[in-house]
Amino acid sequence: MNIVSDQHAVTAASPSAGVHHAFLSLFQGPMTGMDVLILIGFAGQIMFFMRFFVQWIASERAGKSVVPETFWYFSLAGGVILTFYAYSRHDPVFLLGQGVGLFIYIRNIMLVHQNKKLRAGDSA
Repeated sequence: MNIVSDQHAVTAASPSAGVHHAFLSLFQGPMTGMDVLILIGFAGQIMFFMRFFVQWIASERAGKSVVPETFWYFSLAGGVILTFYAYSRHDPVFLLGQGVGLFIYIRNIMLVHQNKKLRAGDSA
């Protein structure tokens, strides 16, 4: 069975089949520039998943909804990676959505550090 030709036949019938073809191409032959770009996109999505995962674990431990500091670092890392990915794909909708989020993540990290300085000054 030839996965590439079978996948090509399915691509015409199913909109999501193109995603499957792109994913399968990562495992066939040498890496291309598009394969690297897809891996970068997956890395960004993993960072975004991790932000929700650490938030969930912190909330479970606290017994209430909390947003740990690492949430903002994973948000920033995922946002930077996905902004680069969106730019590389020439996707203005995705680029705008991710790019605007970067300002929010940076501002929240600044607030976290500002609050740490205030607490350090109070305990001194």
